[in-house]
Amino acid sequence: MTDPIYAIGDIHGQLAELQRVLALIDADGGPDAEIVFLGDYTDRGPHSKQVLDLLIEGQRQKRNWTFLMGNHDRMFSWFMRDYPRHEAHLPVELYWLHPRLGGDTTLASYGVSFTEKTRQLEVHRQARDMVEPSHVDFLSGLVLKHETDGLFFCHAGIRPGVPLPDQTEHDLLWIRQEFHEDSRTHPKLIVHGHTPVDKARHYRNRINLDSGAGYGKPLTAAVFDGNTCWTLSNDGRRALELS
Repeated sequence: MTDPIYAIGDIHGQLAELQRVLALIDADGGPDAEIVFLGDYTDRGPHSKQVLDLLIEGQRQKRNWTFLMGNHDRMFSWFMRDYPRHEAHLPVELYWLHPRLGGDTTLASYGVSFTEKTRQLEVHRQARDMVEPSHVDFLSGLVLKHETDGLFFCHAGIRPGVPLPDQTEHDLLWIRQEFHEDSRTHPKLIVHGHTPVDKARHYRNRINLDSGAGYGKPLTAAVFDGNTCWTLSNDGRRALELS
């Protein structure tokens, strides 16, 4: 019999929610519980820096935590390069600092202040001065997937019909409709976030744990025993029923 594995949906800078669900996991599985974080640690919420501080401290303590990359994490990481890189498939005006994406709130948590008229290269200079190198290293060290015998964890989803080893980074970070609308059984049960839903949802071939923390809604933590899934609450485990 294998130990349970826990997963946490998109955090988006919501420190208090992260602390809440980590306490739920600790109560259910103890301090050595295996946790997979599904990415999008920053942006939109007010405490991106503090969220990364907490995750990096857990990594330093060698907790049994796996950190997946989300599309927002890659945008942050790309912005922190020697010269900022933009997501090519997004409109030019929808760059990471745009309030719709939330990079502005992330940099605010580091004390970087700017207005719409501030040149992006000046914002970049401030960010390079004020974002800790350990945070940049953490973002660059994120992985794209985590697998068990029956589960495949990723940020956004997979391209249906493509073998799991052949999935592209772009699809693992960004895919939506082609994945959501496909009801075929995948090689493994896909556990993902990326697209906010009103609550965690089980669609038979996939489970979505992004319950909208980036928009002020409760963060979701789930526990898996094999392919059976429960969400965690103050009252303990709640079976995640098929939607």
